[in-house]
Amino acid sequence: MAKRKATTKGTVKTKTKTSVSRPNSRPNRSKSMSPEPITKGSAPNPAPAASAAAAERGAASIRYVDRADMVETFADSVTGLIFDGQTLRIEFGVTRFDDVKPNAPITGRRYPACRLVLPPVAAVDLINRMQQIAAALTQAGVVKAAQRPTAPPPKAG
Repeated sequence: MAKRKATTKGTVKTKTKTSVSRPNSRPNRSKSMSPEPITKGSAPNPAPAASAAAAERGAASIRYVDRADMVETFADSVTGLIFDGQTLRIEFGVTRFDDVKPNAPITGRRYPACRLVLPPVAAVDLINRMQQIAAALTQAGVVKAAQRPTAPPPKAG
């Protein structure tokens, strides 16, 4: 049986006469590059020059690309919220009710649906956006602004 190897974007497939293709189990490894030669008079570490050039260009321009095939997760509660100093971890839950039986209390279970982990910069962005949404919902009359409890006046004495 004659075999022929064909590569397609980094994957290696083996084809036989029966046209059955299977991915090769070994990753496509490239040879390691030799270090760049340092010529006389050149700086041994070009990183400071590169970071200075990046600072002159300004911030990176990030373009949002939508993924229509991304799965959405439904949650009806926030079951956990923890900030450990490095990341904000939010756990969302979904409630499932048991079958309702006559003359019995309603029971159910809450399952974790999603755990979201954010670095501090993204956590602050989330907080700011949630405050904007809360203000818009309050202005539209959908939610009522919570009354802050007033502190009792200090006792004279």
